[in-house]
Amino acid sequence: MAVLQSCLYLVVLLSVILPAAKSLRNPAMRLRFGKKGEFKILQVADMHYGDGKATPCEDVLPSQLASCSDLNTTAFVRRMIRAENPDFIVFTGDNIFGFDATDAEKSLEAAFGQAIASNIPWAAVLGNHDQESTLSREGVMKHIVGLKNTLSRVNPSEVNPIDGFGNYNLEVGGVQGSAFQNKSVLNLYFLDSGDYSTVPGIFGYGWIKASQQFWFQLTSAKLKRAYMSKPLPQKSAAPGLAYFHIPLPEFSRFDASNYTGVRQEGISSPTVNSGFFTSMVESGDVKAVFTGHDHLNDFCGALNGINLCYAGGFGYHAYGKAGWPRRARVVVANLETTSNGNWGTVKSIRTWKRLDDEHLTAIDAQVLWSKTSVGGLI
Repeated sequence: MAVLQSCLYLVVLLSVILPAAKSLRNPAMRLRFGKKGEFKILQVADMHYGDGKATPCEDVLPSQLASCSDLNTTAFVRRMIRAENPDFIVFTGDNIFGFDATDAEKSLEAAFGQAIASNIPWAAVLGNHDQESTLSREGVMKHIVGLKNTLSRVNPSEVNPIDGFGNYNLEVGGVQGSAFQNKSVLNLYFLDSGDYSTVPGIFGYGWIKASQQFWFQLTSAKLKRAYMSKPLPQKSAAPGLAYFHIPLPEFSRFDASNYTGVRQEGISSPTVNSGFFTSMVESGDVKAVFTGHDHLNDFCGALNGINLCYAGGFGYHAYGKAGWPRRARVVVANLETTSNGNWGTVKSIRTWKRLDDEHLTAIDAQVLWSKTSVGGLI
């Protein structure tokens, strides 16, 4: 039986990998490094959008209460887009706060409105509150997929059925005109970390299930094979970044001596460790994970070669800490130059955060990964 199962797994794996080599070299990749060899991602976590101007803020200073609403969240998104001019925007769940959103479709459109208006490609995953309004979890993801400029997907076709809604990957091609223009030199993974446990006797938040991990392993293997195949075969996998809402249990493995940022509340991970961190370590390509969920944590720490990072709370209709500014995370990947002066593969991945204060203050600049080191301050 074990041999039969192994053979079946191999058949499924090959059926995904073999057709992929051609499709992954598609010159029409939607995401691509710019002419300066840079690709910048803005992460927005936990907007908790409700009904706009009618929805009050939480945990702000008394002087802010009278005029503060969801519109402050909107203004912060707009300021961040103008300040950073990102190539891509990622929303990592609890995009709306379902209980206070009387019309989920309108709230979603308002929450993502600045990204839509910017004409910058964007993507989203779901948190534990997005489905608590007038749309089911599936309905929320389907509505997001129908919005302008989004690269979000409901689910992959390779693994069906699969748990959750919003499991997909995106490839970032090399610079147009470079030798790597038809290869994905940076891979982005998006997963639905669920909402709450549905297993009797197990309480707390949801987790990334076996079917999702199976899809991730297939996809990682497929991307690695394409990257290490002709033309320009590489010796190892292209770096990858993973985005989802609920932090893994491994986020609790840090203390003040081995992370950058702050930890001001407990790690609200699921009570079940489904092994997804181990799956990422085994795959070898993911260099950093980005989550939300715990609004008062904004740290990054490296564990077994993978950086585990919070974005910090962004939205004003979300719990926070009065006097502690809302914030967003920025990630930048830079390419190396080749011997002939052209652009090559990813050389480094850096991050910092910006605060919603008068100057959009940038803090905690940090190298997450480079070809010669795992991480460190800059």
